[in-house]
Amino acid sequence: MENSTEAFLAYLADQRGFTANTMAAYRNDLNQFVTFLSANEHDPDWASVKATDINAFIGIMREQAYATSTVARKVAAVKSFFHFLSTQGRIKSDPTRNLESPRVNKYLPKAMSVTEVHELLDQPAKQQTLENVRDQAMLELLYATGLRVSELVALNLEDVELKGEGRGVVRCVGKNGRARLIPLTSRGSYDALAAYVTVGRPHLAAVAKEQQPALFLNHRGQRLTRQGFWLILKSYASAAGIANITPHTLRHSFAAHKLKGGANLRDVQQLLGHASISTTQVYIHLNKDNVS
Repeated sequence: MENSTEAFLAYLADQRGFTANTMAAYRNDLNQFVTFLSANEHDPDWASVKATDINAFIGIMREQAYATSTVARKVAAVKSFFHFLSTQGRIKSDPTRNLESPRVNKYLPKAMSVTEVHELLDQPAKQQTLENVRDQAMLELLYATGLRVSELVALNLEDVELKGEGRGVVRCVGKNGRARLIPLTSRGSYDALAAYVTVGRPHLAAVAKEQQPALFLNHRGQRLTRQGFWLILKSYASAAGIANITPHTLRHSFAAHKLKGGANLRDVQQLLGHASISTTQVYIHLNKDNVS
């Protein structure tokens, strides 16, 4: 079984261009399914898996009160895996062929109000440390560009061009390797990033034994991780009295505020790196009270 899952994951990486985070999620989902099969004394052979086994797996997750979205994601991983096995000739028939995916309730993304955003962005400046200079740049950059947090921490120093007079551009690589250039149209983001690049980052980089290409560094001079940023964001959100915030909230707020301000939907789609404009359209329907 393990050889087949590894072959599938290699296929996703090489042929489908899946990100490391998506690959990790698929691996976790398939490992959970294998654990379920083993616990039920199932033969270690994918060809012997039946639709009833998969339905039983879904039933167990529902009994354990998994979120519908989580169940749907795990089912999607299993279906994709068996489709791969079938097309590769590793199994004669696909047990998920007639399996319906769980219906997922669609929720509107949550955006902060403009006032809340300003409260959050004001927090790092309350302390004058190298980390605060970095944090100011990260928060300002996220809100000014709509970057995903994974894209933010993946930025290298060479991906940022500060042209002077408040103008700059950021190059990032998003999902499926799609690259895009995002202008720094906010003076606040330009100034915060310039201060970090010229003052904050050199001091943080000096701690590391080897030179690091990463734009945003932790206190050890290494690339800041998503988890590290999440802890930073939670701290500032708590200080600002903002609840229920996630690393994606600034991205949602960027899109909602841009559209509310009259930005063209197609332009916002390109800035966000959405493959489909329908994904961007959801921001039009956000409750106006959330973005005022």
